[in-house]
Amino acid sequence: MTVEGTVGLAAGFRAGSIALVGWALSSVVEGLASVIVIWRFTGARTVSETAEGRAQKAVAISFWLLAPYVAIESVRNLLTRETPETTLLGIGLTISSLLLMPALGVAKRRLGYRLSSRATAGEGSQNLLCAYLAGAVLVGLLGNSLWGWWWLDPVAGLLVAVVAIKEGREACSGESWCATPAAAADSTCTCAPGCTDVCCSAAAHSGGQPSSTRDAIP
Repeated sequence: MTVEGTVGLAAGFRAGSIALVGWALSSVVEGLASVIVIWRFTGARTVSETAEGRAQKAVAISFWLLAPYVAIESVRNLLTRETPETTLLGIGLTISSLLLMPALGVAKRRLGYRLSSRATAGEGSQNLLCAYLAGAVLVGLLGNSLWGWWWLDPVAGLLVAVVAIKEGREACSGESWCATPAAAADSTCTCAPGCTDVCCSAAAHSGGQPSSTRDAIP
């Protein structure tokens, strides 16, 4: 992802495509999220609820890092009618991401469910976000190259910024998922039936009340 982001940034700046630059920055953010998840599962942090919360918020912040720059530049390009150049390298990169990232994202989200780790699932969401945005950026690049629709590029850039903010909010609040296998949970737990979140797991092992009263995330 670091190589993809670096090449994408070079191609985006050279072509003057803010959408491609924003998408490449999202790849860099994915790399940051990977480092955060590795930190989360190192040493004593593996069983720490506090570390999980910090990692979850760090993943959310990483979503938001790219939004202001991309949004401002997209609006500026719309107002100045700046036309990006054709970039075959950028088109090739976005096609490869569109083909590869969905499988990687789904795999990481499933792993996050099994580990009851929102941070890991959030990283998987970033991979899916990368694929979705690659599709939007690809439409903008092709529209500009084939039909001269220059405005598609900054519009795609605005989409990158908006989706990044939305995904960051969901990653921070934990709205995007809850691991819920078929096994029934203790009836005294405040989580949803079958939830494997930390509080539910603690209740199952102790046979009593959960260690904290957190609601399960739908």
